[in-house]
Amino acid sequence: MDTMASTSSNKQSSDKIERSEQMVDRFLDAIWMERGLSQNTLGAYRADLMTLGRGLSEQNKSIDMADKADLLAFIAKRVESGAKPRSTARQLSSFRRFFRYIMREGMRDSDPTADIEMPRIGRSLPKTLTEDEVDSLLNAPNTDEPLGHRDRAMLELLYATGLRVSELINLTQSQINFNQGVLRIVGKGDRERLIPLGDESQRWIREFIDGPRMEILLERQTDYLFPTRRGDRMTRQAFWHIIKRYAEKAGIGKKMSPHSLRHAFATHLLNHGADLRVVQLLLGHSDLSTTQIYTHVARERLKDLHGEHHPRG
Repeated sequence: MDTMASTSSNKQSSDKIERSEQMVDRFLDAIWMERGLSQNTLGAYRADLMTLGRGLSEQNKSIDMADKADLLAFIAKRVESGAKPRSTARQLSSFRRFFRYIMREGMRDSDPTADIEMPRIGRSLPKTLTEDEVDSLLNAPNTDEPLGHRDRAMLELLYATGLRVSELINLTQSQINFNQGVLRIVGKGDRERLIPLGDESQRWIREFIDGPRMEILLERQTDYLFPTRRGDRMTRQAFWHIIKRYAEKAGIGKKMSPHSLRHAFATHLLNHGADLRVVQLLLGHSDLSTTQIYTHVARERLKDLHGEHHPRG
């Protein structure tokens, strides 16, 4: 008799998993059609939802039958087994989207995720470079060579303006106004911003345009301000390799990122008393809370402040 009961229970459990799988697949088809998400994103949704579906099948439930207590128990179990807040938040986000979808389709009339709070995720602070380290990095390229001169001009401009790497490599000559000493950038969400250029970065860019740039291009033509030796636009990856190479040459032991100079620009400005809203405008952040992360870095005041040369000018 026990064997029959066990077989029946297994059958019910497998039916529930099958039902969950069908519903998850319908949901994924729907959001793929709506939003054109990548296969990686869809795969992550599927993994999150099917982990929940398999857990619920042990209670003889399919995923659409989950209630708030089921979800809280599932999350608690994951946290106890060492899941990080970021991973838990991602799973909860997958569940939210799924339950909103099945409510929209009329398959249930309440959202079990509605009152579950997202776990707090501590934003990791960017590791900032000291002003001495920035100087070492800027001095690393061999400016007697055309490509070295180009790299120095790029690094100077990044530190002087806090541009995103994508904005730097897409920069054209027409975006620089030497008369007014400003750079015109169209950033995320087509928001335009004007960034003042210091004398130092202007000098490096002018010298680059007047000689080394022509040597790199030879007879070729391009609108991009900082071309490669093939005469085309530099990729993010190529610029990333350039920064890593110079950081090594400058003896900087910190882990670098393509945004290291952007972080240094923001942090050093704040260290020297710049207003947070001014830094927000210069960085092109739509939300002040994004900029506020730098105040935490700036609070750890640099032990050795040189007040004479930032912003680079």
